[in-house]
Amino acid sequence: MAQRVGIREVARQAGVSVTTVSHALNDRGQVSAATREHVKRIAVELGYAPNRIASALRSQRSRLIGFVSDEIAATPFSGRVITGAQDAASELGLMLMVVDSARDSGLEERQIDTLLAQQVDGVVYARMFHQLADVPATLGAHPTMLVDAVDRAGVQPSIVPDEVQIGRIATEHLIEAGHRRIAHLTLEQQGEARDGREAGFLATMRECGLSGPVIRVPGIGDAVAGRRAATELLRRHPEITAVLCFNDQVAMGVYQVAQAAGLRIPQQLSVVGVDDFWPISEGLDPVLTTVALPHYAMGRLAITRLEALISGQPDASPREARLACELVRRASVASPSTP
Repeated sequence: MAQRVGIREVARQAGVSVTTVSHALNDRGQVSAATREHVKRIAVELGYAPNRIASALRSQRSRLIGFVSDEIAATPFSGRVITGAQDAASELGLMLMVVDSARDSGLEERQIDTLLAQQVDGVVYARMFHQLADVPATLGAHPTMLVDAVDRAGVQPSIVPDEVQIGRIATEHLIEAGHRRIAHLTLEQQGEARDGREAGFLATMRECGLSGPVIRVPGIGDAVAGRRAATELLRRHPEITAVLCFNDQVAMGVYQVAQAAGLRIPQQLSVVGVDDFWPISEGLDPVLTTVALPHYAMGRLAITRLEALISGQPDASPREARLACELVRRASVASPSTP
């Protein structure tokens, strides 16, 4: 059996002290970037693996981060959030422990208790759509970072998409394409995402001297809601030449109604969605122009901000950090065919 390489061997091979090796590998102390990289390279070459338990006893840190989600398995975007969190955790020498409550508050409470019993340094509390959240009281005494949610009590810091910006950039794109008769198809149920996107749409239209109908329908933001909204739109506002949809699933419903009505997209009706849920956005014909949500960036930033919080480092970010979103231009927007 190969002999385990110790920190003293790393120090000897690197030509530095044991203290310098410790500081370099843990990104602490006054160690130059060149020395830090040199020590890390030697450690990798030697196959040095520090004893996590011993390190935790010395530093009073486990290097473990809990990641609590409400519906990982059922949500297409969760993978991007978790990948972003895992990438950042790996770079910082942290290990992510992921649990999924499946929207079961009792299960979530037990999962959090288990994570805290494992001495996690902090917890990422993630929701899979932007919402106000009641953060469990057990997290109150522990470093916590919310993702895609805002603490209703206004205590815990959070990272969310900039919903108003989403409404703005999508509406601006339609106006730049020449559209003036634009509608927003959204949901009846209020929420952070619905309210922000609608506000961005209305503000942009108003600033450009325009007005457009907002069609709100019951539902959960799926193709059924999209069909209801599009049917009502064509009945009440047949003059509309472009629509901003609450999300890509609503946009899919619009496509279905437009096809049934003999309307060609984008020649007679331009459509923009939100999410960039690729099975829909790239599966529709024509492929859908949409606003991509920053799932990977939210997961990544959650870990870096949480690590700063745990380490007592200053955090210049606002308590509610709103991340910019990107317009993905595809083929569902064109200039209006009529003046």
